[in-house]
Amino acid sequence: MAGYIEDRWVKKKKDPATGKRERTARYGKGARYRVAGIPGVRDKSFDALEDAKAWLRRSSTDSERGEFVDPRDGSITLADYATRYWQPGVRGAPGTIKRVDERVRLHILPHLGTVPLRDIAPSTLRAYIATLESECSPRYARQILTSLSAVLETAIDDKRLVRNPMRAKSVRWPKAPDDLREAWSLQTALQVRDAIRERYRIAVVVALGCGLRQGEVFGLSPDDVDFARGVIRVRRQVQLLHGRLYFTLPKGGKTRIADMPQSVASELAEHFAEYPAVEVELPWGGPEPERETKTFPLMLTTTYGNAIRANIFNVEVWKPALAAAGVIPMREKGGRWQVSRKDGFHVLRHTYASIILEAGESVVTLARWLGHSSPTITLDHYAHFMPEAGGKGRKAVDAWLKTAVAV
Repeated sequence: MAGYIEDRWVKKKKDPATGKRERTARYGKGARYRVAGIPGVRDKSFDALEDAKAWLRRSSTDSERGEFVDPRDGSITLADYATRYWQPGVRGAPGTIKRVDERVRLHILPHLGTVPLRDIAPSTLRAYIATLESECSPRYARQILTSLSAVLETAIDDKRLVRNPMRAKSVRWPKAPDDLREAWSLQTALQVRDAIRERYRIAVVVALGCGLRQGEVFGLSPDDVDFARGVIRVRRQVQLLHGRLYFTLPKGGKTRIADMPQSVASELAEHFAEYPAVEVELPWGGPEPERETKTFPLMLTTTYGNAIRANIFNVEVWKPALAAAGVIPMREKGGRWQVSRKDGFHVLRHTYASIILEAGESVVTLARWLGHSSPTITLDHYAHFMPEAGGKGRKAVDAWLKTAVAV
């Protein structure tokens, strides 16, 4: 077994004359027994010899297994560790990094930031989750806890913790709400399409007819539309972060091909003729000025030839159209729009999915058109739109039982 115990109060060698071990200059000062010589483990001192022996046995075994974690490394506070060691390694799209930062900065550190890593116990987390549930929706609380768990998992990799307290059985996360995606009726969708300003009407048509996300619609170029094959190549989106616009790949960093019905193709052709595309130059991959810029002819721009900002579009174009169509009430002069999240631009994508599934199209095909990484995601979101859910199964069982009875 690697390592040894040193008595720091008396000398190791005996005096030749007396046969006794002489006292050192440290006699009576500080902890007496020091455990040293374990590879990868810092020395540690103890008052009692038995404590030193126990530490030596345990630490040597853990060191050989590669599982040793020095408790002193866990004395760093959560705020210090997250800021200095975890956040610099967070990767993802700029918007994703911003949302993670907000969860940590606004919801984790104010409650747990001053707590040392080693003191974050299941009891600490149970109290914290109770506080979260009183402040946030269950879905957002789960996102916050996911970020916290990621911090603690990284601390394990850095050998500052032995285990993740978020995985304790008594630490129960808020239950994810079973809220189903809602779609508009055909009448509502057409009313909003007709109520929106003519210059931006094509945005509704493409989102409703092809399932594109809002940022993907704003980043669409005539070069992406293949009229001969009847498809749209979704190759970029326009995003807004910290008040700056930029181009980036579609969600998940993946391009895709979306089906384009003839009705959408006809309206796109008319739009291109009425509103010629405008070349727009923006940073690629993030809003930072030092980023490489790229230029694309965009299908949708402002009257000044700029890329569209989602926040301005939603307030000045989208919500007035919702009110004109009777989806939301008109706002009072100087007041704010009273609109719920379910009536955001993304509802057009949900409506598209409902139309496709109710027509009997394959979930696998829809997942590919929507850009989902797996048909499982599509099913989780939109299974309730599938026609006669359970009906085919019932008919099959009835037919089988009738045949069995006849025999």
